[in-house]
Amino acid sequence: MQPGKAPGPDRPRRRRGDSVRARLLAAREVRARAETRLPVITRLATHLVSVNPLDSATRLAAQVFLTVVPLLFLVAAIAPQWLRDHFVKSVHDVFGLTGSADAQLKKVYQGDISQLRQTTGIVSVLMVLISATACSRAMQRLCDRAWGLPRVGARVAAWRWLAWLLAWVLMIGLQGVLRGGFGRGLWLGMPLLLTAQVGMWWWTQHLLLTGRVPWLPLLPGALLTGATLSVLTSTAKLYIPRALNRSLDTYGSLGAVFTLLSWLIALCAVVTLCITAGAVIAREPAVARRLGSPEPPPIERPA
Repeated sequence: MQPGKAPGPDRPRRRRGDSVRARLLAAREVRARAETRLPVITRLATHLVSVNPLDSATRLAAQVFLTVVPLLFLVAAIAPQWLRDHFVKSVHDVFGLTGSADAQLKKVYQGDISQLRQTTGIVSVLMVLISATACSRAMQRLCDRAWGLPRVGARVAAWRWLAWLLAWVLMIGLQGVLRGGFGRGLWLGMPLLLTAQVGMWWWTQHLLLTGRVPWLPLLPGALLTGATLSVLTSTAKLYIPRALNRSLDTYGSLGAVFTLLSWLIALCAVVTLCITAGAVIAREPAVARRLGSPEPPPIERPA
């Protein structure tokens, strides 16, 4: 140190820089070892970062909620009585609704709907369907992200949004019948429900990806999504009825909104993770050779 000069901050800065570089090198070594020993998990984690599952699940859950509420009133207003009864039975069987929540559902579908029909015209139906396609678009963006594909134009995908929406409403209406095995019990109902869920999510990916991915590579994601959702919806009656009744009794309709949104976010997070994991599994070399999976897009690695 030269006389008359105070010690400068160069040495502490150099030490901090050396420490940061050492940590980066250690992190890269850990990542390299993980890629060697656990390649599938490493690729899945890297792909999940690009998909951003929490953000995708939250956006999708919000769109599902904003789609479900208008569609419930639309079905209650224009659907025949047998279809309304199927909806009530499906929702009741899936969630095991009791008390206040069950009373609210029956009030919508089994009460006097003459006034609701008077206020529901062709223009209202078209507006509900057009706005409800936002849910289809959110699902399509999720599938595009999972497979690393660019978006397609609205002219190509518009009819697919509406087709998926109608199939989704039909699936909701048939949940109770499928789960009951058409009156024969759960021994037949659960395999039927699992098959229907897997088929629905297999077709969903192929439809919303506009056929850019062949059928077979979409099967792992359909199996994961269908199986997981079948388990979750089958166990929903253990939590949803008590949570909904408690929210309705304590906070009114606003409490029920938060409860349903929380459940939808959980379901959409599962859908996001399963579809993304299915895309990663389908592109594993051993699986890709058998399924004919397309090549994965290049992944930008941080420097």
